Amino acid sequence: MTSSKFVRTAAIFGLGTVATFLPAGISAADAATPKTPKAPAKKSGTFLGSAYMTHYGAVQVSVTVKNGKITKVTAPVYPVGTFRDQQINSQAIPMLVAEVMQAQSSKINNISGASFTAQGFYMSLVSALGKAGLK
Repeated sequence: MTSSKFVRTAAIFGLGTVATFLPAGISAADAATPKTPKAPAKKSGTFLGSAYMTHYGAVQVSVTVKNGKITKVTAPVYPVGTFRDQQINSQAIPMLVAEVMQAQSSKINNISGASFTAQGFYMSLVSALGKAGLK
């Protein structure tokens, strides 16, 4: 059993009546009042997302937040092992950063031609924003 408040209802066969059972110390009014979960607190600071391994290498994102607003996004880790990695990511990372700054969330578009980097960036971004109490 969980520690949350609950109401258990059982039909008594043949009589057509319903009996309600409440745990000790719980009133019917308390049991009927829905509790809304608290939203996670928005924090200020710099939050490093988990590194996400892509087909070409790891991608990791760092997000700086002030009063619930994203003020800076960087990717301290991304694939640079080949000339092609460097070529693609020198364009894709700034585009992804611009998307985050504009959206102020993880709701960003993919970058055509850099799908693996974009996926790794997104996964690490979600991790960093989760640590900051944002989505």
